[in-house]
Amino acid sequence: MSKTERGIMSSLLVVVAVTYVLVSRAECHTSTTPTPLNSCKAFSTCDSCTQNPKCLWCMTNDTCTDYPVSYILPPPAVCKLSQARWGVCWVNFEALIIAMAVLGGTIIISIAVCCCCCCCCKKRQSGPDRDEERFARRREEIRQRADERKVERKVRHDDIRKKYGLVPDSDHPYSKFENE
Repeated sequence: MSKTERGIMSSLLVVVAVTYVLVSRAECHTSTTPTPLNSCKAFSTCDSCTQNPKCLWCMTNDTCTDYPVSYILPPPAVCKLSQARWGVCWVNFEALIIAMAVLGGTIIISIAVCCCCCCCCKKRQSGPDRDEERFARRREEIRQRADERKVERKVRHDDIRKKYGLVPDSDHPYSKFENE
């Protein structure tokens, strides 16, 4: 990860941690509403109690109580998290918190893996470009050396042709005999 990506990730983690602390410690301030006609204490079974979103079923003493809306999670004085039921009878708050933490962790890890994969893919894409440049440079050097050798061979061959008079219109010592 680059420095900026690390900075963004650390800032995001700080924001998430601060939000968690504030939400877990904060009390919700709601206006007091008149008690409904159907009080939660009237429900005698978990199924009937959890159908009302304002009610909380406590398995320790099999009672239905008003959900403590001043807190996000019910305090231990009302009911232990492992024994509290809200919404459905088969999920307790403790399991809900664990499941949400696992889900959140999985999402964060997935995002981190995707970011890492994207960074690695960019590095891999830049890798072949460097290789291609290196190979192109090598090919050019080889071509230049071959051209230099070709020129040297041509010069040697021309010298040999000149020496034996095989080049027309040249001033070599044997050209006198050819013209006479």
